[in-house]
Amino acid sequence: MSISVARVPTHSASRYLQQLAKHWAHKMTVAFTAEEGTIDFPNGSRLEMRADSETLDVVLSVPEGEDRDRMREVVSSHLDRFAFREAPLTFDWREG
Repeated sequence: MSISVARVPTHSASRYLQQLAKHWAHKMTVAFTAEEGTIDFPNGSRLEMRADSETLDVVLSVPEGEDRDRMREVVSSHLDRFAFREAPLTFDWREG
């Protein structure tokens, strides 16, 4: 399992977390509150998010054999769509 973490600076973290969770809820297993969310992808990857007043923290777990960089791009591009007023968001992806 490959773990990627990023701290994304934004004052709208809770809004973006909820928008992303609702967006993917019809295709994937999703659980979320205003502060935390989890999204399970069909390929076995999992996205965990935590929002506070200044950042959105994301943890992306990708199974061996899946494309980690592609999954990072899927997450960041979707969040950028919801954050169009301040996009592109800054993702400081690093190994977790």
